[in-house]
Amino acid sequence: MRTLAFIDASNLFYGGEKSLGWKIDYQKLLQYLREKYQVEAAFYFGGVEIHNFQFDYLANDTVPIDLLVSHLSRLVHERGDTLDDAALLLLSRHLARVRFYVRLQEFGYQLRLKPVKLYTNDDGTTRRKANCDVDMTFVLMKEQEHFDRVIILSGDGDFLPVLKHLRKEGKEIIVLARGPRAAREIRQFAGGNFRDFEYLKYLLKMEDEVNKRRGLI
Repeated sequence: MRTLAFIDASNLFYGGEKSLGWKIDYQKLLQYLREKYQVEAAFYFGGVEIHNFQFDYLANDTVPIDLLVSHLSRLVHERGDTLDDAALLLLSRHLARVRFYVRLQEFGYQLRLKPVKLYTNDDGTTRRKANCDVDMTFVLMKEQEHFDRVIILSGDGDFLPVLKHLRKEGKEIIVLARGPRAAREIRQFAGGNFRDFEYLKYLLKMEDEVNKRRGLI
């Protein structure tokens, strides 16, 4: 049975790690998916701050992470002395996040990253957004002939239409998400194929020493 995994990073982080109270070890997660479900490929969808990196939407399906690391590292080196502490801290955090994505790529994840966009609210404040739901739905449809079973790591109810379609096409669907934060319709749809992250803590929790060695804390 050919199996692929699709990870909605935004939902997994905000609906997963923050509510779980523990960090997911993504190397353990990929190993778990491969051993438990024989996952052949794991697609990871997320947003990334690019700081004026020249990204061609028409030529690329994902932000080239290695080039982005070089770009941000150069900014820190060349402009570090001219930035105030807050701006330098923010840039350093974004660089650390990009290096985290590099690690995911090294683990074996197939990254699908899009630039974070800034929007101005009516009150003049700004918000950042990089919604990858459409991207993930597109790849799910594009790849449907290449899997018999799909593991969805998201509890976002917006995926229900595509999941219903895939089931009608004879695909087996397993949802892995944080139970209390998953949409009710997703839990009802998955039924016995819903897996709560909380019960995988002993398998997937990242230990502090591992974090330190990888430079993630």
